[in-house]
Amino acid sequence: MDTELHKLFLDQLQDVYDAEQRIVEALPKKIDAAQDDELKQGLQHHLEETKNHVSRLEQVFESIDASPKRNTCQATKGLIAEAEELLSDFKGTPAGDAAIICAAQKIEHYEIATYGSLCSWAEQMGHDKAKQLLGETLEEEKKADETLNTAALKSANKKAEASHT
Repeated sequence: MDTELHKLFLDQLQDVYDAEQRIVEALPKKIDAAQDDELKQGLQHHLEETKNHVSRLEQVFESIDASPKRNTCQATKGLIAEAEELLSDFKGTPAGDAAIICAAQKIEHYEIATYGSLCSWAEQMGHDKAKQLLGETLEEEKKADETLNTAALKSANKKAEASHT
């Protein structure tokens, strides 16, 4: 089954496989920089989930008889670089947690878009196991985004706004 859609599916699987591994490497810095304990815990939980996403993607590759391979994800690479810049600019300030949340949500939205497309393509091609696995990750990414949004609205944005320089 070497259709153009299958080639695109495989390309984007390799892309998100790289993205997830980059996120596993980058999240500890965000966790260390976070000031709010609830935010730290949420990021730590998402780090563990992200490690599971890597394993789940390996199962997806297996389910379509492909070897797990990384294709450099330029988008995630850029978003992580931007996140590091934000951390550098705002670490230790009252806006630090809001900056971390902003950077993390940018990455979540990218992942949600990618996993949404992958789920749709897997369904189109009849890759039922892949669709189920990718769908689990998509739901976790959506929950992570909601958790970040709640943290922003609950305290991070308020703390950033209340401070004066």
